[in-house]
Amino acid sequence: MTTELSLRESLLCKAQVSWSVSAPVAQLHEQLGREPLSLLFLFVTPYADFNAVVSETEKLYPGTDVVACTTAGEIGATGYDEGLIVAVGFPACDFASTCLAFPRLDQLQINAETDRIAQERVALQERSPQMETGFACLMVDGLSRREDALTAMISPALRDMPMFGASAGDGTDFQTTLVALNGRIMIGGAVLSLVRTTHKTKVFSLDHLVPTDTRMVVTEADPALRIVKSINAEPAGREYARIVGKDPNQLDRFTFASHPVVVRIGDDHHVRAIQQVNEAGELVFFSAIDEGMVLTVAKPLNMADHLRQKLESMSEKEHFTDIIGFDCILRKIEAEQSQMSLRLSKVMAEYNVTGFSTYGEQIGPLHVNQTMTGVAFYPKEPAG
Repeated sequence: MTTELSLRESLLCKAQVSWSVSAPVAQLHEQLGREPLSLLFLFVTPYADFNAVVSETEKLYPGTDVVACTTAGEIGATGYDEGLIVAVGFPACDFASTCLAFPRLDQLQINAETDRIAQERVALQERSPQMETGFACLMVDGLSRREDALTAMISPALRDMPMFGASAGDGTDFQTTLVALNGRIMIGGAVLSLVRTTHKTKVFSLDHLVPTDTRMVVTEADPALRIVKSINAEPAGREYARIVGKDPNQLDRFTFASHPVVVRIGDDHHVRAIQQVNEAGELVFFSAIDEGMVLTVAKPLNMADHLRQKLESMSEKEHFTDIIGFDCILRKIEAEQSQMSLRLSKVMAEYNVTGFSTYGEQIGPLHVNQTMTGVAFYPKEPAG
């Protein structure tokens, strides 16, 4: 498996540089080569000057859609990393794309935006009829608290085009997260990229969590701010700590990563990840929360073994060459706490995963947490 993957030529153009080198964008440009690109993704460490990176890239790629966002860490050639600017280019010979900006998520006109997405999807399909598969990729301001409403709005307009996405990060600071399209930088915005290709693709989402029998009920919440004030009619932070067997005065991101809670939607469970406990002892969540919601404590499987098994299963019939992967910051935190970062990085490097650590992920109409979500690329069948 590893040998075959390592010998397989990448279908994407990829490059990475440290943010601290001289002229980092020029170095990325040199690494990417001269092949015309339909679309270019930039995953930018918060250490870098985002404005400068976006501006310089726009000058070097005037005919290419350039989508950029800040990260909570990067996934590069050796797996988990920090301080990188990672570029992923889609060669124009095998990919066609169009990008839509949503600069103010708090002012969305739902009907108009749904129509716009549907029209752009149809237009892209009509001008690239030889490209029979496709996907949509959404990058959102990770502090906007608008991901749930946005994915619910977008998904119906895409019809059968699968969507995945990521919430931009800011390391572990949670201060400023940015997205950009073609030089336009947005706070509180998002970019949707629609992509068609001659290659086979598979959009996926995976997590390593198993629900237990331990449940709790949200009895008071502020859904707009994603804050849970009480659980089981008790102060939220204190009751959560009691249930998971922790000191309520020592709740931190390591506790939340290793003792996640999930909610059942249909036949599946999805994580409702906790970001922090505030000064009032309330729990601030990464995704939608509401009164009456039943939360179930989940236990983690071995993350490295689980990831390898899932990626191997995606290669049972034919081998993918590349993955763009969006990995929740809570997975990275759990990996660090359990001393599994190196093992996970090795798996991601072996399977050519490129991406970044996020403040949340999108899959179809859902905004989720503590997952790896992405798209795998498979070589097209040879002609004849």
